[in-house]
Amino acid sequence: MVRLAAFDLEGTLVRSVSSWVELHKRFGTWKKGKEYAELFFSGRIDYVKWAELDASLWKGRRREEIMEWANSVEYMDGAKELVEFLRENDFRIAILSSGLRCLTERIAKELDVDYFFANELIFDETGTVTGRVNPVVDFRSKGKILRELKEKLKPELTVAVGDCYNDLSMFREADVSIAINPHEGVEGDHNAGSLYEVMEIIRELLS
Repeated sequence: MVRLAAFDLEGTLVRSVSSWVELHKRFGTWKKGKEYAELFFSGRIDYVKWAELDASLWKGRRREEIMEWANSVEYMDGAKELVEFLRENDFRIAILSSGLRCLTERIAKELDVDYFFANELIFDETGTVTGRVNPVVDFRSKGKILRELKEKLKPELTVAVGDCYNDLSMFREADVSIAINPHEGVEGDHNAGSLYEVMEIIRELLS
């Protein structure tokens, strides 16, 4: 018996809102980053181009600078308890993030999740940001990734948890979707105000 729980990361499991935005603000590139975001949301560039433009602003930065930020991000209350509860109840756990791998990988390792997917900044052999990026998770691909996981695992139950509109494609692939402190216009089968509430919703599903 296998069950599957798929999570957004930022705003769901950790207190970071957006790794892209937070690094822009940290490195003083948010003015230009905001312009690029407006180009994407107005449909004038695609997601891959947007990611490349953002990453180009950090060319020459060191991996250590990126990781200093990634290592400072704190968990949402209840994250570790929820993952432990899911493991005790035969869930495989996946993190699907349109943020950056530097943070996602750290959390995935600490929580010992089974799968993680995120966008990857490319570093050269000296650990310097090249300005290129591997755009693994765009604003529409979470559903496709979750569908592929379901085909691989054939779970008897799939639960998706997220907060943002780019989680909606993941919600559509899940048997049950849970929106946690959702952005305006985002709805799941259930809404929750904390990860402890998410745990109780899943507990009810299993009873």
